[in-house]
Amino acid sequence: MDQDWEDRVTAAWATFDDLAEGDAAAFRAVIGALADELPPDSPLGLFERACAWDSTGHSDRAVPLYREALARGLGGVSRYKGRRAKIQLSSSLRNTGHPQEGVELLTPELSAPSDELDDAVRATLALCLSSTGRDREGLSLVLGALAPHLPRYQRSMAAYARLLVEPGD
Repeated sequence: MDQDWEDRVTAAWATFDDLAEGDAAAFRAVIGALADELPPDSPLGLFERACAWDSTGHSDRAVPLYREALARGLGGVSRYKGRRAKIQLSSSLRNTGHPQEGVELLTPELSAPSDELDDAVRATLALCLSSTGRDREGLSLVLGALAPHLPRYQRSMAAYARLLVEPGD
């Protein structure tokens, strides 16, 4: 879609944190109206609708929309939004009792080209891993993501993270 549409979507989302609890349906309607401006098979519209359902507490309604957006090529339209959809879908899958699917969806993202979503991938994957009983792996991911942001102890924290899943001699 064009930049004007993207700007209007961004502006709508900028209001989200200020919404009262009872305004969720109105917010979804705003996002829905923006999505309606796109062709019905647009992965962008499906993604924005999924985000609106998810952000207003309806992971169950978001899951099929995220899946459809990805199936219709969201990652090819916007690599960034495609990656966001995988993160958010994985979180929603975890919230709806399907964390293993979230693990399977996000694990390949660990070797995807790096961007500002890397830590979100690791944090969400860590939650999914924990929900499947794989707490050490999840903790390792979180510590590994945190280590580069520390003012000191980066090397030792990264080593500790690695040792949680790859015990030394």
